[in-house]
Amino acid sequence: MNELTHLDSQGHARMVDVGGKAETQRVAIASGQIAMSEQALAAVRDGAVPKGDVLAAARIAGIMAAKKTAELIPLCHPLALDAVTLDFTLTDAGVEVRATASLTGRTGVEMEAMTAVSIALLTIYDMAKAVDKGMVIGGVRLLEKRGGKSGHWQAPA
Repeated sequence: MNELTHLDSQGHARMVDVGGKAETQRVAIASGQIAMSEQALAAVRDGAVPKGDVLAAARIAGIMAAKKTAELIPLCHPLALDAVTLDFTLTDAGVEVRATASLTGRTGVEMEAMTAVSIALLTIYDMAKAVDKGMVIGGVRLLEKRGGKSGHWQAPA
């Protein structure tokens, strides 16, 4: 790639013009995890966290974050999302979060999916920090994207 898409000919930041692109169905899936103590994990699993239902709050926060991505990430286009879903898996080490964002549009939804995961993880931390302040968030990444000019991409296993 020779041209930087977010810089104009003078090197100034710009939003990419997607007006001439065809609308296609686009999907992005992202994931991340939060490691926590056995005590915190048990509290999340059993609904015993003092602030309330951790995963319900994290799901709503992730969806809200995906909808606000253009307000948080410079030069992102505001998108009319068709759907955002968040799934949680309790593991021996903590909680894994997976977000799927989709739309029919002219630009991808990768940033929306990763923003949803990031904010859901931060919400889990906030909700459970009274039980474990040493939780560690990590591994936020794009797993898959479909649609658009570049087609289908999947992260290596």
